[in-house]
Amino acid sequence: QVQLVESGGGLVQAGGSLRLSCAASGGTFSTYVVAWFRQAPGKEREFVSFCTRSGDYTYAESVKGRFTISRDNAKNTVYLQMNSLKPEDTAVYYCAAGSRTGTRLADYRYWGQGTQVTISS
Repeated sequence: QVQLVESGGGLVQAGGSLRLSCAASGGTFSTYVVAWFRQAPGKEREFVSFCTRSGDYTYAESVKGRFTISRDNAKNTVYLQMNSLKPEDTAVYYCAAGSRTGTRLADYRYWGQGTQVTISS
């Protein structure tokens, strides 16, 4: 089974930046679409971004222009660069892998355990 481990979360002030990483093991990472989701306290888990093997990507409207997804297939790692962070970005961020693109939880078979991102005012 594919294992995904997120890292890079933390506490930053509004306007700051963080870079999240999602490292994969136990499978053929390069064949998967990889996505980021987030879940704020008391809210449903929501789609943030996905990236294909070839580097095609899309973003949720709420993060467009501020977040950038990328992948390094040689390192089996996907990144999420988050700039101009806002308090409403506070959430647990999860990476996920699947066989095709999508914006719903059910589109992805493998999930990491999440990393906390907290943005202070």
